[in-house]
Amino acid sequence: MIPELSLVFQTLQSYHRENQNDQEPTLATVAELSPRMKNLTVTFKVVEKGEEREVFSRKSNETHRVADAIVADSTACVTVPLWNESIDNVEAGKTYTLKNGYTGLFKGHLRLNIGRYGELTPAEEEIEEVNTENDMSEPEHEREYRPRRSYGGGGGGGRDRREGGYGGRGRNDRRDRGRGRRY
Repeated sequence: MIPELSLVFQTLQSYHRENQNDQEPTLATVAELSPRMKNLTVTFKVVEKGEEREVFSRKSNETHRVADAIVADSTACVTVPLWNESIDNVEAGKTYTLKNGYTGLFKGHLRLNIGRYGELTPAEEEIEEVNTENDMSEPEHEREYRPRRSYGGGGGGGRDRREGGYGGRGRNDRRDRGRGRRY
C-alpha cells in the first residue's frame, strides 16, 4: 500500500474507533435483538460451535476461516459468525460479553456480529440456564429497502443522459447539429 494511503487509512480507523462511542452502548438480551442494531453489549453463553470452513474474499483476494456459533442467554439464542482468530478464542460452554457488536441479516436470517471494532471478553458471571427454544435466527426477516444515495453522474461516466452512457454518439452529436432536427 502507498505510505500516504496507509497513513490516511490508519487515521480514519482511529477516528472511527474514537467516535463510534458517541452513541451510548445498548445493553440487550438476545431476545431483544433485531436487524440493524449497532453498538450492542450482549452477554451470552456459547451453546455450540459449528464446523470451521474456508471462504474466499473477492474484495481482498484472501481466504478466511469462518464458523457459526449458537449463543444463548436466558431469553433466546442467535447465530454468531466467528471469523479467523475468534474461532480459536471462543469455547463452547463458556460465557462471554460482546461489546460494540451489531446485528445484520445473512440470507434473511438474523446474525449477531462481533465485527472489526467489537470486543469479546470472558463474562464476569457465568450463565447457567439458556433458552434454545426461542431461536432469533430462525424467522426470515424482510430486507428493509433503503434507496441508494445518488452522487450524480448516473453511472454513465458523467455524461449527459441525452448523449448516451456507453461512448456512442448521442442525440446531440455533431452530425445532427444545424440540420433543423429537434429532439
